[in-house]
Amino acid sequence: MTSSSFQFKQFTIQQDRCAMKVGTDGVLLGAWTRINSDTRRILDVGSGTGLIALIMAQRCPEAEIDGVELDPEAFEQGVENFEQSPWKLNLFNYHCSFQEFAEEIEDNYDLIMSNPPFFNHGDRPENSRKMARDFSSLPLESLVKGAHQLLSKNGRLALILPIEQEEQLLEITNKYGFGVSYLTKVRGTAQSPIKRILVEFSRLAPINRAQKPQVQELIIEHQRHQYTKEYRELVGEFYLKM
Repeated sequence: MTSSSFQFKQFTIQQDRCAMKVGTDGVLLGAWTRINSDTRRILDVGSGTGLIALIMAQRCPEAEIDGVELDPEAFEQGVENFEQSPWKLNLFNYHCSFQEFAEEIEDNYDLIMSNPPFFNHGDRPENSRKMARDFSSLPLESLVKGAHQLLSKNGRLALILPIEQEEQLLEITNKYGFGVSYLTKVRGTAQSPIKRILVEFSRLAPINRAQKPQVQELIIEHQRHQYTKEYRELVGEFYLKM
């Protein structure tokens, strides 16, 4: 394995042409998101290398899974990774912005997932890596609005974001009629602050706002490279050395 590729148990990610490499956030979202009997069509927004889509293909091999990616190099590499996987017949990549995709596609999805951009700089990003992480390429409201348009009646939206964006995210999702079903707050260690939130939204989550969503906490490590049991159980079926 080199920095240009990352080997998982059942698939390989080539990433030499992608600004954003394989990281903990994408693996966490793919492993954490619930799958049920209604999960037949899945969309990965900002699919990049195709990591999240491929994790979902491993977990749900009968599902039809689409990716949508704006950056041309990342799009091509995502296609390459899909084609080299055991699930290539169920995977398809679209090259366009999510905003365009949401306006043009007539199909509905049972599950939409995204590890979206999280920098909020005033200026446009100067290179691919900045674009991949900058809000200007996909504002949160555009992501939620598009999900509102594309999700089926019982569809779900699953995201991973920095904890600092939780309040903004909840305001936007409430505006479009989504409620939180599941929320997991992620710490690096027991002593470190919460850095990320994993959150699942549904149109049906809960109509009675007095009913609180399921909230949990996930700690990744006891100390450097000594992973907690909960983290190993969550991601162990994907990483080679876990």
